Amino acid sequence: MIRRTVFAALAALSLTAAAQAQAPNQTLRIGLREDPDILDPTLARTFVGRIVFASLCDKLFDINEKLEIVPQLATGYAWEDPKTLRIALREGVRFHDGEPMDAEAVRYSLNRHLTMSGSFRRGEIGIAEAVEVVDAKTIRIRLKSASSPFLSQLTDRAGMIVSPKAAEAAGRNFGSAPVCAGPYRFVERVAQDRIVVERFAGYWDAARIHIPRIVFQPIPDNTVRLANLQSGALEMVQTIEPDDVKTVERNRRLKVVSYAELGYQSISYNLGNGPRANTPFGRDARIRAAFELAIDRQAINQVVYEGFYLPTAQPVPPGNPYHVPGFRPEGRDVARARALLREAGVTGPVQVEMTIPNNPDLRQVGEVIQAMVKEAGFELKLNAMEFASSLQAANRGDFETYLVAWSGRVDPDGNIWTFSHSGGGQNDGKYSNPEVDRLLDEARAVTDVAARREIYAKVWEIALQRDRHRMYLWHRKNIVAHSARLTGFVPVADGLIRPQDLRLN
Repeated sequence: MIRRTVFAALAALSLTAAAQAQAPNQTLRIGLREDPDILDPTLARTFVGRIVFASLCDKLFDINEKLEIVPQLATGYAWEDPKTLRIALREGVRFHDGEPMDAEAVRYSLNRHLTMSGSFRRGEIGIAEAVEVVDAKTIRIRLKSASSPFLSQLTDRAGMIVSPKAAEAAGRNFGSAPVCAGPYRFVERVAQDRIVVERFAGYWDAARIHIPRIVFQPIPDNTVRLANLQSGALEMVQTIEPDDVKTVERNRRLKVVSYAELGYQSISYNLGNGPRANTPFGRDARIRAAFELAIDRQAINQVVYEGFYLPTAQPVPPGNPYHVPGFRPEGRDVARARALLREAGVTGPVQVEMTIPNNPDLRQVGEVIQAMVKEAGFELKLNAMEFASSLQAANRGDFETYLVAWSGRVDPDGNIWTFSHSGGGQNDGKYSNPEVDRLLDEARAVTDVAARREIYAKVWEIALQRDRHRMYLWHRKNIVAHSARLTGFVPVADGLIRPQDLRLN
């Protein structure tokens, strides 16, 4: 405890001189759980990166606290027919480099998402067949087939519009100094230390931006992050742990906001991505089923998170109309797990490695899982990695199992397709089942809620019960803590920190 306290105090003193030099009302310092990956909306994957993007890159559409889709860079839309979307764009918008944000820039950005090598947006909006400029303030998007979730995809990185001039000049280095049309412009980034942005004077909605500068600081250790908030070295932290909520509530100088998220915590399995998939675990669904039966979700939730989270077996939370009520977590059954291993011909401990983002609570989750599965006949090795590095390793197939979370999307397709479809950009384990692909594509074309939910129920039966390509653990909560000096924060279930209307008093 003494060591951690000293570490926290030292971390609080390690803020950069530039951040310290700013007057209290001039800089909002936000502690992030991890360091974001590349700041290019086409190539980015991390949730904390989305928090930074909320300041840098406006989108065609956004969502509000009621989870309604609302215009941002767009002013409205209309479906000319089930496969043709017409979008009206806002007047007078400029990128941080002074270039106009017009229909040609939107066409360029959407095509960049669709065609750039390594794009993680292609799987989200790949159903788009053509993007047409109608006039300077109107675009038309033609789809290959009707798509229920398409508009919702434009509320996140797929809907972010970048400066064509800057993107062409920078090429794949665009993420080192992104140029978008958001309320803040990029100033600097020091890996593992800080990302600095400054208010953009030419922002189209400048009247709602009151804080001149934001400094995002990655602090993976939960205790250190909270200590920085308590000491006043930070004004806001993206998240705290459930067992710290009461501590914050007792501090009159701080406030805490807790609300349900759209996503989940899960374990992804490598089934077909390179040599590391060629293991008994990767080849035999019975072994994966035994692994899952050895894990007690609720017990881990109690031990690590004080029961704060909601155990689940699917990627859609209960508040979502597409949640399948009958698809619930299996209870822990070590005897059945051992029987499945015998059926699979296992004669000794099954060697498995789990990659884990290197922060304290997830390391503890890994340790509890390690102890649980050992009772069933598994020897689980834990491999803790810096988060962005772990994503890169997963993408290239350098993993066997991966403890990874997803912040969630307002439409369930955003929680499912890219991870479970053989063409999904974030299907790191290369799971492939033609019937699952067909069902996921079919769900995109269905508008009736009950019919679409039934399709997802079939997907769960095949992909999760039979093929065991992924294990969903629980739906988390967003727990944001901030100084009482900060006002105007609006909690939205996607967990983003939107700078509009924030003030430091």
